Amino acid sequence: MHMRHSQLLNIVNQKKRVAVTELAKALDVSEVTVRKDLNLLEHKGLLRREHGYAAMTASDDIANHLSFNYERKRLIAHRAAESIHNGETVMIESGGCCALLAEELAANRRDITIITNSAFIADFIRKQPNAHVILLGGEYQNESQVMVGPMVRNCVKNFYVNKFFVGTDGLNEQGFMSNDLMRAEAARAMAESASQVIVLTESTKFKASGVVSLLPLEKISAVYTDDQADSESLTMLNNNGIHVYPY
Repeated sequence: MHMRHSQLLNIVNQKKRVAVTELAKALDVSEVTVRKDLNLLEHKGLLRREHGYAAMTASDDIANHLSFNYERKRLIAHRAAESIHNGETVMIESGGCCALLAEELAANRRDITIITNSAFIADFIRKQPNAHVILLGGEYQNESQVMVGPMVRNCVKNFYVNKFFVGTDGLNEQGFMSNDLMRAEAARAMAESASQVIVLTESTKFKASGVVSLLPLEKISAVYTDDQADSESLTMLNNNGIHVYPY
């Protein structure tokens, strides 16, 4: 994605709804260029177009989470992608950083197979030249666009991978947290089929609590995050043998 697109997304997310004329002025480009950018970003589900305006997607839509702090998420995903080699099979759960990791792999790696329970990810990367996705079956969760429930556990038993990438909603002394019980159960089932569990998250999540347990610290091999992580969280993660990779 062009740097201008990231800047545009940041403006829209800060102001919630912005006129095309205002965007053109802020980005120092023509209104025609802004409209082309908006068409592209709307097609990717990252914002919503209105007559003469650009607006955020609905707050409960996964695309909203993806577009918020887009550039930060992209850098986290890019750093995580460096750990994956051509020809590898990886497992990826849902979330903004995870979706951008899948996009990076499908666009810039060869012979990568992505196993996921995220219908959003499968659709998000479907036009990339190297996209090869195995979508796990299960009960479709409309808001997060993921598959959950017992069928996910049954499906994932057929696979085993080296790396499983997962997002998070929070962190405490026991481990990483989630705001959704069904998604947390699906993620734990997927983690059982991987030798390494790797968390992708913005460091702001380190100060959030979450509602239910996602994965205990002893199950986590590494965390890819940004360069704003607080020292207390970094010390706790390091003391539990977790490698932290800031971009």
